[in-house]
This record gives sequence, C-alpha cells and structure tokens, in this order.
Amino acid sequence: MSDKTAVALTIAGSDSGGGAGIQADLKTFSALGVFGKTVITSVTSQNTFGVQAVDDLPVGVVESQLKSILEDGKCQAVKTGMLGNEKIVERVASLLKRYRVKNLVVDPVIFSSSGKKLLTSAGVKMMMERLLPLAHLVTPNIREAEILSGIKIRLPADRKRAARKILKSGVRAVVITGGHLKGKPEDLFLDKSGMEILSSKRVSDSDPHGTGCVFSSAITAGLASGKQVLPAVIDAKDFIGRAILGEVISGNGKASVEPLSALYRENEKAHAMEGMNRALRIFRDERIGALVPEVQTNIGLALSGAKYHEDVLAIPGRVIKNGDDIFTGAEPEFGGSRHVANIVLTVMRHDSDKRAVMNIKYTDELLKICRRLKFKIACFDRADEPKKVRVREGSSLEWGTQKALTDYGSVPDIIYDLGGIRKEEMIRVIAEDIESLTDKILKIHRLYKKTL
Repeated sequence: MSDKTAVALTIAGSDSGGGAGIQADLKTFSALGVFGKTVITSVTSQNTFGVQAVDDLPVGVVESQLKSILEDGKCQAVKTGMLGNEKIVERVASLLKRYRVKNLVVDPVIFSSSGKKLLTSAGVKMMMERLLPLAHLVTPNIREAEILSGIKIRLPADRKRAARKILKSGVRAVVITGGHLKGKPEDLFLDKSGMEILSSKRVSDSDPHGTGCVFSSAITAGLASGKQVLPAVIDAKDFIGRAILGEVISGNGKASVEPLSALYRENEKAHAMEGMNRALRIFRDERIGALVPEVQTNIGLALSGAKYHEDVLAIPGRVIKNGDDIFTGAEPEFGGSRHVANIVLTVMRHDSDKRAVMNIKYTDELLKICRRLKFKIACFDRADEPKKVRVREGSSLEWGTQKALTDYGSVPDIIYDLGGIRKEEMIRVIAEDIESLTDKILKIHRLYKKTL
C-alpha cells in the first residue's frame, strides 16, 4: 500500500445480507479508492426481508478491535454506524477522544430499514452526550432526526428546526437526508456557516436497503481523501444516486444498493465494446454489404437496465457499404446514435433481456428467409403514424417499434415496415445480446447469398 493511500475506518454492525453495515461500508470505501478498516460492534442475522436477530458483541471485544486499529497509526477518517447499546457507545466515544480521532462521521443508526431497533434508548442519549461533540458530521434520516432533536418533522421548517437543535449537541455539521420524503430527495445540510438544500432527481421508487450506510461511508471516504465536509456530502449524494441505480435483487425481498455498480458498469461497457468490435470484424469478413440498405445500417447494444441514450452502444455515422464490403467511419461509442437507441430502449421496455438491434434492408426475399428461419415477425404501417410523431425529429422509429410490439403482444425477432414518403422500407433484427444478433444476421446473410 502506498504511503499516500487514504485509510478510513468503519465502526459498525455486520449485515449478513450484505446490503448495509460493515459490508456496504467496505464496498463503498473500495469503490472510492480508499483502504477500509473495520471494528465490528454487533452481528445481525438479516436478509432481504429484514432483521431476524441482533447480537451485540461484548464491549471488551469492541474495545480490543478499536485499540488495535488506532494504535497502528491514524486513519484519515472514521465513521460509526450501528453501535447497539450505551456501553459500546460510551467505550467507542472514550477511545476516539483519547486517540484524538479527526474527521468523524456519525451515522446514528437507531432502527433498521425494516423497523428493528438497533440502538437502546440509553445508547441514543449517550450518543448525543458523548459521541456527537466529537463528530465533524452526523447524517440522520427523518426518523432519526426526530429522535435526536425531539421535534416532529412534518414540514420543511420542522426539518430546519431539528437540524439547528442537533447542531447544539456540539457536532460541527448536520445533514438530514430526505430520501424518505415524497417528491425530490432533498437533503438539508447545516453547519455554523449556514444552511444548504441539496436536491436531486429520484432515481428509483423501490427504496432499496443500505442507502444510509453507503451515503455516510461515501462521505467518510471523501473526508479521508482530503475533501472538506460540504463537498464530500455533495459527492456522496451523487455516489448514492449511482449506487441506487445499480441496485441488486439478491433475494426474494427488498433490493439493496450496490456501491460497486459503477465499477461493474465500466466492466460491462468494456465487454460490450469488445463484443461490438468482434461482430463488426465478422460482418466485414463475411462481406454482408448486400444486407445494408440505401440509408446504411447501424447496430445498437444496450447495457443491462439501460434507460438513457448514453447506455446504448452504437456507431456514429453508421455502417456503410461499398459493394459487398462494409466499413465504419468511427469507432462504436455509447450514445453514438439516438435513432438506434430509441429502438433498443423501446424494445427493452417490453423485454429487458432483448438488448441488441440491427437494421437491414427490406426485400420480399429477405422476409421469406426470415420466415424460413422460423423467426417471430411483427410489422407496422407508416401510414398509421400520427402527424405529431411525423413532425418530431427522431420519434418515428420509436413510435413504429412501440406499435409493432403492442400489436404483436411480445418482442419478436424481426420488425419490418414497407416504408413511406421519403422513408425506406426496413427490417430490424432483434436479439438478446450481440452474439445472438450476429448469429441471426449471419443466418439471414448466408441464405440470402444463395439467391443472388
């Protein structure tokens, strides 16, 4: 490990389900390039349905772990999560004060997301008296803020009053998270300099498990990396949004946030790029130019769970034919074609496993070949296209795809149309992935060659 590597410590409970607690904290630290150390305070038996049992560790075991870490050199930042009871809170606070720990973030875990109590009432009192005065930041959700402040939060003004009351405990800054509020998830940040409302878009309605732990550990990682408190909070808010978008269903109950989703996404992007380039090499070698229409062709390959144009890999400028040969003027890129992305994303709204599309030219012979291959075939008629769709740039293919899918009742292998005014007739080949798309195109091409 380099001398410059940032180190963060989490003092929290173990979540056997992997969605929160120590497990989520360590994944968050790793995702943000920070080396993570741990002190386990409690062992919970939980899964995606909730917490079934809680076993706090003896206070001496917690003390032993914490001393081992703090005597081995200072961590750049420390966070506390689930502490369990007043004895553990008191001992942790005493040691953090004795070792003059800086950059302390307190996530005041009082209840699990499923409603199980994770800190005794005496522990809450001890946290306010002994731990918060040592902290740079405390990160309560609405329910926790009500308990820490004694103020019922119903209106935005109540949240401000609660934050001011909590700040009087001696903590340097408060951020009351707003993910459980209706509407936009607005977080309220307050320190001695003033108040900030941090707003963002709601990216999921599922309220996944682990958001509080990941948010506070992302702030801790930011502080360990040298950021000031407010910038660390802002960056953590962005990070938790990405972790929510990458949520994982790991059991039969609630989904969990995935702190490593951005790394998984980059890996998936690399595999998609590799697959696309491999398909293009095969199509060049097979000389599929006879399949390319006059308006040229493109290939769309979406990432799993794609929602935006930027989630779809395509070729800027399209695939161009020269006789039987094909070539591209640019490398594939994500967001490379809004037109093909519209088709892929429309298909995925009906079947999220169908993520690859390529358009080829329409002939009666090619349609016969598709039927001979026993492909499922749907179509739409451009004459049915509403005027408001025709005049809106880029919406025609989305409308046509949607119409064909709705009429057919599921996602077929082929969607074709017979064109219209200044619109070339077209066949679109749909598949689960780039490999199965390549296989379908080659089967069509090889049979078509025999007819030429």
